[in-house]
Amino acid sequence: MKKGLVMEGGAMRGIFTCGVIDVLLENGIEFDSAVGVSAGATFGLNFKSKQIGRPLRYNKIYCNDKRYCSINSWVKTGDLYNVPFCYGTLPYELDVWDGKTFYDNPMDFFVVATDINTGTAVYHKCDNRDYTRDGIDIRWIRASASMPMFSRPVEIDNKLYLDGGMADSIPLRFMESEKCDRILVIETQPADFVKKPQKYMGIVKMFLGKFPNMVKVMRDRHLMYNEEKAYVRQKEQAGEVFVIRPSVAPNINPTEKNPDELQRVYEMGRAEAIRSLEGLKQYLA
Repeated sequence: MKKGLVMEGGAMRGIFTCGVIDVLLENGIEFDSAVGVSAGATFGLNFKSKQIGRPLRYNKIYCNDKRYCSINSWVKTGDLYNVPFCYGTLPYELDVWDGKTFYDNPMDFFVVATDINTGTAVYHKCDNRDYTRDGIDIRWIRASASMPMFSRPVEIDNKLYLDGGMADSIPLRFMESEKCDRILVIETQPADFVKKPQKYMGIVKMFLGKFPNMVKVMRDRHLMYNEEKAYVRQKEQAGEVFVIRPSVAPNINPTEKNPDELQRVYEMGRAEAIRSLEGLKQYLA
């Protein structure tokens, strides 16, 4: 039996996922393959490196630090989340990411990014074993979480990438293509959530007009997202996948600066995971 894990993004809604994966780690629940999108990649990698509490900890400590996330960084560099700090100073000096454990862990770990020229999702397997500051896998993880308009596209092998959630927000079908028999999906919105059309297409075109396929993907993203939510629900009702999601909307700012709010959403994730734990164990058995 092959077990898979799917982690949705959603900016700081991803702190909900942090609560879930910490409970999984504490209870020794493992998977053969995992895929993370956006925050599901940047926070979810800590599941593979087995670092309980790490993303909550550094977000609470640095959420108000201008080196981490600020309008000043966006104006000066084009990145709301400052790249040298977020992908250099923080994980390699201040709250160290355990790259050795990450790569020694046999679980396959994929991240999703969107090719801004084609508008299609690209699935990268993080198996390069280069855990230096500018390692190829770190660049793919950064690409997966690079929010359109608030981040510069990430160049990898002469191609440009942005947030994977634009093209594939909940990559259950990808995990099914990996031939997983049992799949846990961690969503960051309630079951009845319906995404609405992008309100600011004029601004999107201003920033990304040179990439018409990316503009189209963002225009139609709500259709893709709502279809994927429905597909997850269909599979869940058929007993083919197991889902852990918030019972109510997390209602957290995408760039939340209040540590108490981060803790609140993290505890939501823990509570849902604990409530689902016995059912999940039976499903995975």
